[in-house]
Amino acid sequence: MSRNETEQSQWFEEAVLPHEAGLRRWIGSRFSAIREVDDLVQEAFTRILKARQSGPVPNPQAYLFVVTRNLAINRLQRMNHEHPPDGIEVDPHVLVDEQSGPYESAALQDEIDELVCAFQSLPERCRQVMTLRKIYGLSQKEIAAKLGISVHTVEAQVGIGLRKCRAFFHQRGYRNRFKK
Repeated sequence: MSRNETEQSQWFEEAVLPHEAGLRRWIGSRFSAIREVDDLVQEAFTRILKARQSGPVPNPQAYLFVVTRNLAINRLQRMNHEHPPDGIEVDPHVLVDEQSGPYESAALQDEIDELVCAFQSLPERCRQVMTLRKIYGLSQKEIAAKLGISVHTVEAQVGIGLRKCRAFFHQRGYRNRFKK
């Protein structure tokens, strides 16, 4: 093992591993729908090690939790995308960590502001449907009944809304957020 690898291992054992138990508890409490906790933790460890190779990581604990939160959100989005009719609805309140630091809170607020702008850019009917579906978590059938439109129209409006939001974020440089 080279000196660099030994330093990396020692740093990982001292700065990252002590947070593993807390990270697992946090995942369980905030993202209970995710069953592959081991995979999520392993991916977060891999990401923090790669980041450390590029330079110092000033606050390993904060970095670890932010990376894990982002990975968990991505996994939940994929779960919802793969199983939309009976998929797990995600409560947006569980995505916010009350104990996050000012940098994470500011970044999250920026993301929420961008999402609000994206929704505001949608046509009126599309915005109504997307808000009821993505923010309030209503089913397509419930939205159709509430707005007096067909389920097919709801499906079409969600598709339009997703495409327009994807384009909105792509224009602002968020190219990795929305994969087809």
